[in-house]
Amino acid sequence: MPKAIHTKHAPTPVGPYSQAIRVAPFLYTAGQVGLIPEEGRMAEGGVQAQAEQALKNLQHIIETAGGKMEHVIKTTVFLTTMDDFKPVNEVYARFFPGTPPARSAVAVSGLPVGALVEIEAIAHWT
Repeated sequence: MPKAIHTKHAPTPVGPYSQAIRVAPFLYTAGQVGLIPEEGRMAEGGVQAQAEQALKNLQHIIETAGGKMEHVIKTTVFLTTMDDFKPVNEVYARFFPGTPPARSAVAVSGLPVGALVEIEAIAHWT
């Protein structure tokens, strides 16, 4: 049975969706942007600051569901410009120091709330 995951340590969804859904042994997250949940504002400092906050938001969701970042098996990174690919990689690598998950990165014409980057994940654990 699917179980919705919610934590106050990640932004409240701005639409009719859950932060994540757990269907054991998998967890599927919604895309996370660089919103600071406690402040309701975007992280300042450009794409790297937003990527770091987005990954922190993902980490909180995954941990709330009982997992760890090491359980992430696939991510999708959405960028408003591929010029940000390298700076986002620098931040991303810090969150996945071991074997990194499989990943897709795509450029899009726009993201919610004016974000520069959005990241979603699929995790697996028993």
